[in-house]
This record gives sequence, structure tokens and C-alpha cells, in this order.
Amino acid sequence: MTKKFFRYTTTLAAAALMFASCSDKDYAVPQPKNELQNDAIKRSIGPSLVGRAMEFAYAMALPADKGKIVSAQVEASIAGAPTTYLEHRSFFTTGGGLDSGVVIGNPSENKDNITTVTFSKDTMAATLRYYYVPAEAARGKEVSFKFTARASNGETVTYNLGPFKVANMEMKLDIPVSDAGAKYISITDMAAYNQADAPAHADKIDLVYLYRTTPASFGHALVAPAADPKYLPGITLPTGVNRNTKLMKVWQLRDQQLARDQFGVFIDDADFQQLNIGEGINYTLGLAKDYGVWVETTDGKYRAYIFVNAASNPNKTATLSIKRYTMK
Repeated sequence: MTKKFFRYTTTLAAAALMFASCSDKDYAVPQPKNELQNDAIKRSIGPSLVGRAMEFAYAMALPADKGKIVSAQVEASIAGAPTTYLEHRSFFTTGGGLDSGVVIGNPSENKDNITTVTFSKDTMAATLRYYYVPAEAARGKEVSFKFTARASNGETVTYNLGPFKVANMEMKLDIPVSDAGAKYISITDMAAYNQADAPAHADKIDLVYLYRTTPASFGHALVAPAADPKYLPGITLPTGVNRNTKLMKVWQLRDQQLARDQFGVFIDDADFQQLNIGEGINYTLGLAKDYGVWVETTDGKYRAYIFVNAASNPNKTATLSIKRYTMK
């Protein structure tokens, strides 16, 4: 065996070992063979969401004396959004633990549900990243993937992954709210409106954000428009803003997709389906960074989880991120 073939087998085996460390216990590390081989794994964790990329790594290699890799492609069972792509760089990890990419081909092309990279470098081993962005057609459905590599000697190898469920829920990140500005929150629109704009959306306003220093327990608050006026001090509601939203405050439920932090906690469709908010009230006070609020709209159409990414007492502002599930 040549030194190049030793590097090939070592590369594929190392990639497979890396994959095995992240996969199920019964995963079997592929044995190096004198032929084209491949392996793939899903790198992203947590619920898969429409419009949010699912990340995969696809490794392929063959002995140097067998030729070179000429192309790689991924076929999804449901076509992804136009932003779906297969990296045209092969990634490896540096001694410092950083990902480093080496260009091995032309930028990928999408045709229907197939994404292809044509190699332009003499390459015998590569690990490409694949980013599949679920389109609306995939919402609530399962999607599978067929990875394929082709070599100059005519060999073709495939690897199948999936199925993976795409969640029904939706997500909106980093919505700024302000006591003096955009304080009228719509779960339907997953947006916040100011005093001037709120009347045009009155039938969709579910919550009012406000900040008060007295009493001390008030602080940052989310209050339903129909709540007792004592929980809306100084607020003059726009005409037609009157929904009676149910709320339930929680602490230490830091969904990783909303918080974008190290916490390995994820809210999924089932959490909304099984939520018992029967004892919920129409106001919640004393919110701060990393607090969360479960929400159910007056008509029962939506359930949501609102996460407080940031809260400023001096500025009387907050930043909110939302996951929302349609109940009916």
C-alpha cells in the first residue's frame, strides 16, 4: 500500500470514529477497503425547523491508485429551499481544534431535490458539509437523504440517512420590545408593534410588554390586554386591543435554539401538544434574562414559548425570541 492509501484509510477511519462518537452505541466503524467508501452523519441537533438549516457531514475516500473523486451529491426526499447547499470545501480539524476548509470543487448546484458538487481538484478523500434548509412543503413531514460519491474509475457509492422529522412549529428570534416603543406583541405575526401601528393589528395583539419600578416585584412584564388595569399602569390600550391571553412563567427552561447558548434543552412539537396551561393567568411579572413564558392565545389557535434573551432596566427594553405551534 502507498503512503497515500494509508492516509486515505486513516482519513476515512478517523472521520468514522468522529461520527461514531456522536451516534448510537451500535454504530460500526467502516473497515478500510481497497475501493471507494463513504460515510455520513447529521451534525446539527434539536428539532428541525422550516427555514433553518440542518447540517450534515459527508466523508468519502478511495485509494490513490484507484483514481480520484469526481463528484458528490445529496438527494433529499423533499426538495429543500433554494438556500440548501453542499460545501465545495473539504473540512478538517486543525491542531487548535478549529475547522479548516480546502476548496476541492465548484460551488454546488441545486436541481429539484438534488444538490451536486463537481470536483475540480485531484482529490482522493474529502469531507463535505451539507446544509439542507427545509421548505414549507416539508413542514410536519419526514425527510430522508441519499448521499452519493462518484470516482473517475466509474465506481459509485451511496449512503442513506433518515428519516428526520421536520417540526410543525415556527420560530422567530430577537424581537426587540420597549416600554416606550414596540410593546404590543402579536403571537399570530410573531412581531411587536408601537402605539401608532398597533390599531391596524388590534385583533392580533395578544400581549403588552411594560417595565415598572414600583412595586419592586413588577419589573419587566408581559400582560394580556384583558388583564386587570392594575397590571397595565399608565397604558392606554389602542381601540380593539382586548385579548385575554393565558400565561405561565418558568425559569431555567433555556431552549438552545432560542437562547443560542450551550444548554442542550429543546422545546419540540410534543411539548406544545402536551402543555397544561389550564391554571395559567393573564399576566406575568418580574421577568429577567433567561426567563420564559408559556402562552396560549384567546382563541386557542396558538401556543407559544417566549424566551427573554435580554432585559435592560435602565432602558426599559427587552429582547424576546418565540417558538410557536399551531393548535388548530
